[in-house]
Amino acid sequence: MKVAIHQPQYLPWLGYADKIDSADVFVLLDTVQFKKHEWQNRNRIRTKDEWQWLTVPVIDRFPERIDRVEINSRTDWQRKHCQALRLHYAKAQFWEPVGPDLLGLIERPWSRLAELNCAVLDLLCRYLGITTPRILASTLIAHEEPTERLIDLCRAVGGSTYLAGQGGVNYMDLDRFRDSGLLMEVQAYRHPSYSQRYQPFVSHLSVVDLLFNCGPKSLEILRSGRNWERAEFLTDYSRRDAETRR
Repeated sequence: MKVAIHQPQYLPWLGYADKIDSADVFVLLDTVQFKKHEWQNRNRIRTKDEWQWLTVPVIDRFPERIDRVEINSRTDWQRKHCQALRLHYAKAQFWEPVGPDLLGLIERPWSRLAELNCAVLDLLCRYLGITTPRILASTLIAHEEPTERLIDLCRAVGGSTYLAGQGGVNYMDLDRFRDSGLLMEVQAYRHPSYSQRYQPFVSHLSVVDLLFNCGPKSLEILRSGRNWERAEFLTDYSRRDAETRR
C-alpha cells in the first residue's frame, strides 16, 4: 500500500493533487509546525498580468502546530479571494459548477486554517475525481522526530511504500528510513501545459486554474505529469550531495 503524507495546503498546485491521486492513503500532516511564507495558507492563481497570491491571514503565535493555527477573522480576506476568483475565472469555460461551490465554501465562517484547507481539498478532489482516502495525522499516534514520524504514520495506516516529495528527502534520516523496511518513491512531477484563459502559459498555479480551464479533462491532464522514482539510490546520493556542499 502506497502512503503519501503532506501538510494541508490552501488551494494546492497540480503536483500536490497528483500525490494524493497516486497514493492508496493520504495523510494530512496537521501535527507539525506551521511555516510562514510557504503554501499552507496561500497559493497562486492566473491573472491577465501573470499571477497573484491568494493568502489566508492567520494569527501569529509562532511556533504553533498547523491544526491549532487560527485565521485572522478581522480581515476581509474572504471577499478579496472571492472577488479575485470571479474576476479572473468567471468567464472561463468550466467556471460552473466548481466556481460557485468554491466561493460558497470560502465564504463560510472559518476559525482554523487546517479545517478550511481540508474542506477546500475535499471539494477539489471531488471535482477532479480523486477518491483516495484522506486521514488527519492528529488522529494517529506518531513520534515527534521527523523520520520516525513518517515511519509511524505509514505503519499506522498499513503502508508499505512512502511517496515522498523531492524536497522532503533532504530532511529525512535516509539510513533510518531504509532500516524501517519501508520502500520509498520520490516524486519528480513534470508539470503539463494546458489551455489557459490568458496567454502565455504559466505553470505551478493552484489546481483550480486547471479545473476552471479544462473541466472534465483535468484529471487526465493532471496525471500526464506523473513521475515517481524508486529511492534505492537515495542514501548514497544524499551523502555525495552533502560532500559537494562542503
